[in-house]
Amino acid sequence: MKSEITITNTEGLHAALASKVVTVSKKYDASVVIEYTDKVVDAKDILGLMSLAVPQGENIKVITEGNDAEKALNDIKKILN
Repeated sequence: MKSEITITNTEGLHAALASKVVTVSKKYDASVVIEYTDKVVDAKDILGLMSLAVPQGENIKVITEGNDAEKALNDIKKILN
């Protein structure tokens, strides 16, 4: 599954927000990756997410695969919107 999400937080994809994404991603039996510009990182890797340095107003793609792909994607959307 794939979804494009606009980062609306005024601080962009900052440490606390990235930490929430990692926590949610780890609780599901699914592969979760986030794509921004030409980079693709594992959403279960806090350092990878932080390395994206996504500012407010930018779009990212969240791509999930596996048994819990839909649940994982929906929960991540809730965090980032």
